[in-house]
Amino acid sequence: MRAVGFLKSLPIEAAESLFDVDLPDPKPEPNDLLVEIEAISVNPADAKRRIRTAVDKPHETPFILGYDAVGVVVECGAEVTDFKPGDRVWYAGDANRPGSYASLQCVDHRIAAHAPQSVSPEAAASLPLVSLTAWEILFERLQVPQGETPFSLLIIGGAGGVGSITAQIARKLTNATVIATASRPETAEWCRQMGAHHVVNHRDLVADMKQAEFDQADYIVQYADTAQHWDAMCELIAPQGRIGTIVETSEKLDISALQGKSAALMWELMFTRSLFGTPDMYKQGHILAHMARLVDDGVIATTETKILHGLSSDTLKKAHQIIEGAAMIGKLVIKY
Repeated sequence: MRAVGFLKSLPIEAAESLFDVDLPDPKPEPNDLLVEIEAISVNPADAKRRIRTAVDKPHETPFILGYDAVGVVVECGAEVTDFKPGDRVWYAGDANRPGSYASLQCVDHRIAAHAPQSVSPEAAASLPLVSLTAWEILFERLQVPQGETPFSLLIIGGAGGVGSITAQIARKLTNATVIATASRPETAEWCRQMGAHHVVNHRDLVADMKQAEFDQADYIVQYADTAQHWDAMCELIAPQGRIGTIVETSEKLDISALQGKSAALMWELMFTRSLFGTPDMYKQGHILAHMARLVDDGVIATTETKILHGLSSDTLKKAHQIIEGAAMIGKLVIKY
């Protein structure tokens, strides 16, 4: 099969930062789907992994990055009963296994679902990882109320991939007042399109929140820089509120600052279930199936804002350069 891989962590401009490679076709294990990939999304996690995983010791064989994918099932493992060859599926993958920068990929059927039928494969590819992350952080980590109960939600990093879906889910499926952060006119407008009731500037978050007449938020999700915004989050979180973050930090945080408010800090990593083979791994397939219905019903919009073409190292290098520029609005997808 065709693939794009790397051996050593290098600047993306380097000739060997990503390179084309031919590999044997993967063979599905009993719980696997073998998928012929049609489109992928490139995430900040892709670039982070390329930069951090082989600094001192190169990989012995080409490492294949990539998480989000949409494609057609070619073969099913012996234990798979809910899919068949010819089905179009979508998924966000497993950090333990070779990724989606390839023409073929094996994925555990429990973390995949039938893809939306109303949008193109490249549009659908914008959603799996961010949908799983947003759903899990809102409803499983923070346990925000569904239904008519009102609450306020502050999204730090509102114009990115996860922020875009978090705003849509919160606006459409809950009674949240959604406040998103953005610092440029175009990102502020995007946040409003995604469902934010209010947009504030993260550069002076506390002051801007107060100017928007919000002294606090019942829930805060952090998709930008946990350490940079820690003090502001501690000040803005409501008593007995919850903060959720996906952004790791090497800096020491004063978590005791949350004690007086009996507030909680919750971590979300979309890969936890597949990394540890948790008994509820199948829930990711259920979430994706639910999201596919929401897309097909016109409730949730796809968030692709830039489309590249072709499975090649040149295309993937360009994608990584864009992602590392940290100015993306929405999602970057590649149609194979």
